[in-house]
Amino acid sequence: MHGTGEAAGESAELSADRRPEGVAPDVVAGVGRITEALETVERARGHLYAMHQLTGEADFKLDEAVSLLRRAGHGDLADRIETELIGRNVLTGRWTYQLLEEYDDGYYADFRALERLARESLMGGLRHVHESVLKERRRTKGRPGHEAAPEAAGEQRRGTVS
Repeated sequence: MHGTGEAAGESAELSADRRPEGVAPDVVAGVGRITEALETVERARGHLYAMHQLTGEADFKLDEAVSLLRRAGHGDLADRIETELIGRNVLTGRWTYQLLEEYDDGYYADFRALERLARESLMGGLRHVHESVLKERRRTKGRPGHEAAPEAAGEQRRGTVS
């Protein structure tokens, strides 16, 4: 069973639960959900950066394609690709870097600011409080690999090595 089995000497171990005193479980869960949503936005942002890089890579590959088509006698098609596709906006008036800038300066910046506000005003600025509660609930106290913090892991290892 998780969270049971206190070993000798572990009663002095710090708890993994970093929840500020007096903060209701629903507040911890709510702020945790905001942070989880921000992590999802971070992943989405990474996909935007991947799209940006892949689109640019594809655009540069077209240079070689145009050259090869011209050399093979297909100048008309090469000309169309060069004039209609290479360097083209991906959305009206925008290259991918402009999408990134708008996303970063608008939605992403606001999301991060509000997540930080929630943590600072409700959790004393602590990050991942919800996860710390889960860790404390799910770990087996006193068992190697289930320590509350890195310091406790080092102490436990020092005590078991001969």
